[in-house]
Amino acid sequence: MPDLRPILYINGLLLTGLAVLMLLPAIVDLAVGNSDWFAFWASSIATGFFGFALILANKQDKIVLNLKQAFLLTTLAWILMGVFGALPFMFAEVSLSYAGAFFEATSGLTTTGSSVLVGLDDMAPGILLWRGLLCLIGGLGIIVLAIAILPLLRVGGMQLLRTESSDRMDKVLPRAREISVATGTVYLVLNILCAFGYWFGGMTGFEAITHAMTTVATAGFSTSDSSLAKWESVGVYWNGAIFMFLGSLPFTLYLRAIKGNWRELVCDEQVKLFTAIIFLCSFAMAVWLVQRGEFTFWAGFGHALFNVISVISTTGYMSTDYALWGSFPVVTFAILLVFGGCTGSTAGGIKMMRFVVLWEMLKNYVRQLVTPHGVFQQRFNGRPVPADVPLSVVAFVAAYLAALFIMTLALAAHGIDPMTAYSAVAACLGNVGPGLGEIVGPAGNFRALPNSAIWILSCAMILGRLELFTVLVLLTRHFWRS
Repeated sequence: MPDLRPILYINGLLLTGLAVLMLLPAIVDLAVGNSDWFAFWASSIATGFFGFALILANKQDKIVLNLKQAFLLTTLAWILMGVFGALPFMFAEVSLSYAGAFFEATSGLTTTGSSVLVGLDDMAPGILLWRGLLCLIGGLGIIVLAIAILPLLRVGGMQLLRTESSDRMDKVLPRAREISVATGTVYLVLNILCAFGYWFGGMTGFEAITHAMTTVATAGFSTSDSSLAKWESVGVYWNGAIFMFLGSLPFTLYLRAIKGNWRELVCDEQVKLFTAIIFLCSFAMAVWLVQRGEFTFWAGFGHALFNVISVISTTGYMSTDYALWGSFPVVTFAILLVFGGCTGSTAGGIKMMRFVVLWEMLKNYVRQLVTPHGVFQQRFNGRPVPADVPLSVVAFVAAYLAALFIMTLALAAHGIDPMTAYSAVAACLGNVGPGLGEIVGPAGNFRALPNSAIWILSCAMILGRLELFTVLVLLTRHFWRS
């Protein structure tokens, strides 16, 4: 049984920070005369009391975490943040059930973007800001998780990111704390630039700030039920597409680029694969839309490019309801729901690094069939891949598909139609946001689903964001007995 004191102490610090953050939407609502300020104030008091109690009860002079404690801390932190982040959604005028409130808070913290809220255009600014803030801190936490924690846990091939960054990045920034601060600075700078871009594109200052929080975090929460389609602005669309793309790239490569090594950002294998998939899918959809007479080629390509980036970056914005484009785009988007951005980014899904590793494994296997006694070294970005990475990647993909299959069956058992069941699970497990179909599609909402299905999808969001095995290992007897 691992020592829980350092885990509870760190969670106390996180909850105390969350309580302070709740005061921002309280101030905004108070300034505009909305009664929801009291909901945020009460939620802040409750969260701060619990967090401070954990700090006092578990305070230690020096905190050192072992591997088992790191697994437990990672999962517990995301769950507790969702538990208390849900309180404003319960107490405010939106009056969600706790299942819906937890779903909404978890969706923001995991940067999924799925929602059970309707009437966003007329909603109080405090709730809209709170959704954006959840995405902001969730995206920052995900970057730190991907760069500093998951590589140590050796989950799903993430140790490859540690190998990629260890010899060069550690010389530039020798301490993990400095890396976290540097990546956090890059993250916040991208948010500021994105907000200015939206503002110049025609949004108000409040809309620009809240959308920037959910764009770089690849979360997709909007202040409108129509998402970015409300603005019908080319500037807004291009700004969104650019920063969704940038949020999906490895943040460690940004640090190298700042030091003058732009070549690694451009030549990284997963970045090249990510970019190639975006443009190939966008081009194919543009041709399809022209043949259907929906758009001219460049108009069709623009809409296709924006929505493909939105789905594959696991953001979830829309410029138009692409579910109405016909069978080919719908099937393409159904496939893209399981894809994700690059390792070390805010994106979810099956990361591009894993597809690169699987492709190299396939090529080496074919070569081995032709030359049984040959020795073929698998490489990633020109560097040897550690022997445990391929098995870790295969195990992750197998577990991911198994979770997708099981949870889809669970939703289908609720009487939900197959397309809705599959796409809802794929969207939540991959932290994409909207699914497909009339209910959870880009123009739909998860509100119509029963509470039991909402709880399943909330679990899917956490499971997908924490790379599955970080959570699954806690369900084994070996973890608690060893």
